[in-house]
Amino acid sequence: MSVSSISSSMSAFSPSAATSSQSTDTTGFLNLLVAQLQSQNPLDPTDTSEFMDQLMSYTGIEQQQAMSDQLSEMASSINNLLSASAVSCIGRTVEAYGDTTSLENGQATWGYSLNADAAEVGITVKDADGNIVWEGEGETDAGRHTFTWDGKTTDGTQLSDGEYTIEISATDAGGDSVYGYTAIVGQVDGVDSTSGEVLLTVGGVTVSFESVIGIRA
Repeated sequence: MSVSSISSSMSAFSPSAATSSQSTDTTGFLNLLVAQLQSQNPLDPTDTSEFMDQLMSYTGIEQQQAMSDQLSEMASSINNLLSASAVSCIGRTVEAYGDTTSLENGQATWGYSLNADAAEVGITVKDADGNIVWEGEGETDAGRHTFTWDGKTTDGTQLSDGEYTIEISATDAGGDSVYGYTAIVGQVDGVDSTSGEVLLTVGGVTVSFESVIGIRA
Protein backbone atom coordinates (compact mmCIF):
# COMPACT_ATOMS: atom_id res chain seq x y z
CA MET A 1 0.00 0.00 0.00
CA SER A 2 1.38 3.40 -0.94
CA VAL A 3 1.97 6.30 1.41
CA SER A 4 -0.56 8.38 -0.47
CA SER A 5 -3.28 5.75 -0.02
CA ILE A 6 -2.67 5.65 3.74
CA SER A 7 -2.83 9.43 3.92
CA SER A 8 -6.06 9.40 1.95
CA SER A 9 -7.53 6.82 4.30
CA MET A 10 -6.51 8.83 7.34
CA SER A 11 -7.85 12.06 5.81
CA ALA A 12 -11.20 10.39 5.34
CA PHE A 13 -11.41 9.85 9.07
CA SER A 14 -12.31 13.01 10.95
CA PRO A 15 -13.75 13.71 14.44
CA SER A 16 -16.52 15.61 12.64
CA ALA A 17 -17.91 12.25 11.57
CA ALA A 18 -18.43 11.30 15.20
CA THR A 19 -21.83 11.67 16.78
CA SER A 20 -22.79 14.96 18.40
CA SER A 21 -22.82 13.28 21.82
CA GLN A 22 -18.99 13.00 21.92
CA SER A 23 -17.33 15.17 24.54
CA THR A 24 -14.84 17.93 23.81
CA ASP A 25 -12.10 15.85 25.47
CA THR A 26 -12.77 12.90 23.15
CA THR A 27 -12.74 15.14 20.09
CA GLY A 28 -9.43 16.65 21.10
CA PHE A 29 -7.98 13.17 21.66
CA LEU A 30 -9.11 11.98 18.19
CA ASN A 31 -7.68 15.10 16.55
CA LEU A 32 -4.31 14.30 18.11
CA LEU A 33 -4.58 10.68 17.04
CA VAL A 34 -5.37 11.54 13.40
CA ALA A 35 -2.65 14.20 13.23
CA GLN A 36 -0.06 11.75 14.57
CA LEU A 37 -1.06 8.96 12.14
CA GLN A 38 -1.03 11.31 9.14
CA SER A 39 2.40 12.68 9.92
CA GLN A 40 4.27 9.46 10.68
CA ASN A 41 6.22 7.39 8.16
CA PRO A 42 4.27 4.15 7.49
CA LEU A 43 7.57 2.36 6.77
CA ASP A 44 8.91 3.39 10.16
CA PRO A 45 5.86 3.86 12.41
CA THR A 46 6.12 5.23 15.92
CA ASP A 47 6.43 2.64 18.67
CA THR A 48 2.90 1.87 19.95
CA SER A 49 3.75 2.37 23.64
CA GLU A 50 5.62 5.59 22.96
CA PHE A 51 2.76 6.75 20.72
CA MET A 52 0.14 6.17 23.42
CA ASP A 53 2.32 7.78 26.09
CA GLN A 54 2.59 10.91 23.94
CA LEU A 55 -1.15 11.01 23.34
CA MET A 56 -1.95 10.57 27.03
CA SER A 57 0.56 13.29 27.88
CA TYR A 58 -1.09 15.68 25.43
CA THR A 59 -4.53 14.83 26.80
CA GLY A 60 -3.35 15.37 30.39
CA ILE A 61 -2.02 18.82 29.49
CA GLU A 62 -5.37 19.72 27.91
CA GLN A 63 -7.25 18.56 30.98
CA GLN A 64 -4.93 20.48 33.32
CA GLN A 65 -5.38 23.62 31.25
CA ALA A 66 -9.17 23.17 31.28
CA MET A 67 -9.13 22.69 35.06
CA SER A 68 -6.92 25.75 35.50
CA ASP A 69 -9.32 27.84 33.42
CA GLN A 70 -12.28 26.59 35.48
CA LEU A 71 -10.52 27.42 38.76
CA SER A 72 -9.71 30.90 37.47
CA GLU A 73 -13.34 31.43 36.57
CA MET A 74 -14.43 30.21 40.02
CA ALA A 75 -11.95 32.53 41.74
CA SER A 76 -13.21 35.46 39.68
CA SER A 77 -16.83 34.62 40.54
CA ILE A 78 -16.03 34.35 44.26
CA ASN A 79 -14.16 37.67 44.17
CA ASN A 80 -17.13 39.34 42.44
CA LEU A 81 -19.45 37.91 45.07
CA LEU A 82 -17.23 39.16 47.90
CA SER A 83 -17.03 42.59 46.28
CA ALA A 84 -20.81 42.79 46.07
CA SER A 85 -21.14 41.76 49.71
CA ALA A 86 -18.47 44.26 50.76
CA VAL A 87 -20.21 47.13 48.95
CA SER A 88 -23.32 46.45 51.03
CA CYS A 89 -21.22 47.22 54.14
CA ILE A 90 -20.56 50.85 53.14
CA GLY A 91 -21.99 53.15 55.77
CA ARG A 92 -22.30 50.35 58.31
CA THR A 93 -20.18 49.68 61.37
CA VAL A 94 -18.00 46.57 61.24
CA GLU A 95 -15.71 44.74 63.62
CA ALA A 96 -12.60 43.26 62.03
CA TYR A 97 -9.45 41.58 63.30
CA GLY A 98 -6.75 44.21 63.84
CA ASP A 99 -5.13 46.44 66.43
CA THR A 100 -4.61 49.75 64.59
CA THR A 101 -7.41 52.21 63.97
CA SER A 102 -7.95 55.93 63.53
CA LEU A 103 -8.75 58.48 66.20
CA GLU A 104 -11.45 60.64 64.62
CA ASN A 105 -13.11 63.60 66.34
CA GLY A 106 -11.55 62.53 69.62
CA GLN A 107 -12.75 58.93 69.55
CA ALA A 108 -11.30 55.52 68.65
CA THR A 109 -12.97 52.18 69.29
CA TRP A 110 -11.55 48.67 69.53
CA GLY A 111 -12.90 45.29 70.53
CA TYR A 112 -11.14 42.51 72.39
CA SER A 113 -11.97 38.98 73.46
CA LEU A 114 -11.06 36.90 76.50
CA ASN A 115 -11.10 33.12 76.40
CA ALA A 116 -11.87 32.93 80.13
CA ASP A 117 -12.37 35.23 83.10
CA ALA A 118 -9.25 37.28 83.76
CA ALA A 119 -7.82 38.41 87.06
CA GLU A 120 -6.28 41.42 85.35
CA VAL A 121 -6.62 43.10 81.94
CA GLY A 122 -4.19 45.80 80.91
CA ILE A 123 -4.79 48.12 77.95
CA THR A 124 -2.04 50.15 76.29
CA VAL A 125 -2.51 52.65 73.47
CA LYS A 126 0.45 53.68 71.31
CA ASP A 127 0.84 56.39 68.69
CA ALA A 128 2.16 55.89 65.15
CA ASP A 129 5.76 56.13 66.43
CA GLY A 130 5.22 53.39 69.01
CA ASN A 131 5.14 55.72 72.00
CA ILE A 132 2.80 54.79 74.85
CA VAL A 133 0.17 57.53 75.16
CA TRP A 134 -2.40 55.86 77.42
CA GLU A 135 -2.51 52.96 79.88
CA GLY A 136 -5.40 51.58 81.89
CA GLU A 137 -7.45 48.53 82.82
CA GLY A 138 -10.18 46.73 80.93
CA GLU A 139 -13.16 44.50 81.66
CA THR A 140 -12.24 41.04 82.90
CA ASP A 141 -15.24 38.82 82.13
CA ALA A 142 -14.83 36.07 79.53
CA GLY A 143 -16.15 36.96 76.07
CA ARG A 144 -16.11 40.02 73.81
CA HIS A 145 -15.68 43.59 75.01
CA THR A 146 -15.58 47.04 73.46
CA PHE A 147 -13.11 49.73 74.47
CA THR A 148 -13.56 53.35 73.37
CA TRP A 149 -10.71 55.80 73.86
CA ASP A 150 -11.29 59.57 73.97
CA GLY A 151 -7.90 60.45 72.52
CA LYS A 152 -6.48 61.77 75.76
CA THR A 153 -3.17 60.70 77.25
CA THR A 154 -2.96 59.14 80.68
CA ASP A 155 -2.36 62.61 82.16
CA GLY A 156 -5.31 64.12 80.28
CA THR A 157 -3.67 65.80 77.27
CA GLN A 158 -5.86 65.72 74.16
CA LEU A 159 -4.06 64.20 71.16
CA SER A 160 -4.64 64.94 67.49
CA ASP A 161 -6.52 62.62 65.17
CA GLY A 162 -4.48 59.89 63.49
CA GLU A 163 -3.68 56.19 63.70
CA TYR A 164 -3.22 54.54 67.08
CA THR A 165 -2.54 50.96 68.11
CA ILE A 166 -3.87 49.05 71.09
CA GLU A 167 -2.21 46.23 73.04
CA ILE A 168 -4.10 43.92 75.40
CA SER A 169 -2.60 41.80 78.18
CA ALA A 170 -4.95 39.47 80.06
CA THR A 171 -4.06 36.84 82.66
CA ASP A 172 -6.01 34.63 85.01
CA ALA A 173 -5.39 34.10 88.72
CA GLY A 174 -2.60 31.66 87.92
CA GLY A 175 -0.81 34.10 85.65
CA ASP A 176 -1.74 32.31 82.42
CA SER A 177 -2.84 34.34 79.42
CA VAL A 178 -6.56 34.29 78.58
CA TYR A 179 -6.25 36.82 75.75
CA GLY A 180 -8.27 35.94 72.67
CA TYR A 181 -8.02 38.55 69.93
CA THR A 182 -8.12 42.29 69.25
CA ALA A 183 -10.40 43.94 66.70
CA ILE A 184 -11.01 47.41 65.33
CA VAL A 185 -14.51 48.86 65.21
CA GLY A 186 -15.55 51.55 62.76
CA GLN A 187 -17.72 52.64 59.86
CA VAL A 188 -16.94 51.40 56.36
CA ASP A 189 -16.15 54.34 54.08
CA GLY A 190 -15.19 52.49 50.90
CA VAL A 191 -14.36 49.24 49.12
CA ASP A 192 -11.38 48.46 46.85
CA SER A 193 -10.84 45.19 44.96
CA THR A 194 -8.38 46.37 42.28
CA SER A 195 -5.55 44.34 43.82
CA GLY A 196 -7.54 41.10 43.58
CA GLU A 197 -8.26 41.15 47.30
CA VAL A 198 -11.41 42.81 48.63
CA LEU A 199 -10.36 45.58 51.02
CA LEU A 200 -12.48 47.84 53.20
CA THR A 201 -11.63 51.35 54.35
CA VAL A 202 -12.68 51.58 57.99
CA GLY A 203 -12.14 54.98 59.54
CA GLY A 204 -9.19 55.65 57.26
CA VAL A 205 -7.59 52.24 57.93
CA THR A 206 -7.54 49.49 55.29
CA VAL A 207 -8.59 45.99 56.34
CA SER A 208 -9.31 42.79 54.45
CA PHE A 209 -12.98 41.93 54.02
CA GLU A 210 -12.11 38.40 55.11
CA SER A 211 -11.03 39.76 58.52
CA VAL A 212 -14.53 41.09 59.27
CA ILE A 213 -16.10 39.22 62.21
CA GLY A 214 -19.18 41.33 62.79
CA ILE A 215 -21.44 43.87 61.05
CA ARG A 216 -23.66 46.28 62.93
CA ALA A 217 -26.60 48.30 61.71
